[in-house]
Amino acid sequence: MIYYSDGKIVIRTMKEEDADIIFLEETAQGWHPNIELFKKYYREQDSHNRYVFIGEYEGNVAGYTTLIKSAENGPFMNQGIPEVVDFNVFIKYQKKGIGNKILDVAENVAAGLNDKICLGVGLHSGYGSAQRIYVKRGYLFDGSGVWYKGKQLEQYADCCNDDDLVLFLSKSLR
Repeated sequence: MIYYSDGKIVIRTMKEEDADIIFLEETAQGWHPNIELFKKYYREQDSHNRYVFIGEYEGNVAGYTTLIKSAENGPFMNQGIPEVVDFNVFIKYQKKGIGNKILDVAENVAAGLNDKICLGVGLHSGYGSAQRIYVKRGYLFDGSGVWYKGKQLEQYADCCNDDDLVLFLSKSLR
């Protein structure tokens, strides 16, 4: 299914072969992706347990995000609030509007499920572009502070500035 197309950017559902493309693109960026995660995303899309939005730029897979119907972790857990999970635009395709179009589609789908959307964002510099786009789009911090490995971090607690150190945000869709 195609959600958006303007001639350069296309936002569509995931195809099975996209798992391999995402894996190769992330590996080329020096990341350490897990191919099984992307295959799982496809299976969960196929079974209607997750939405997967693939962003293409001039015919090439350029990024993606997923949307689950109800947050499974963090301060929004079990409240029926859709959650953006795993949002990425490959570095060579950034600053072309792809990320905003992917999020436009995710937010439109989420609006059919709830009047709010949420997400968690990492705190290290690798998440800098995502942090900025979320704030520019009107996402607000929820006020629960820093979370680490799925748990709210106590004040003055030790942690590691890795992918599991996050802040949660939400946005009203109405």
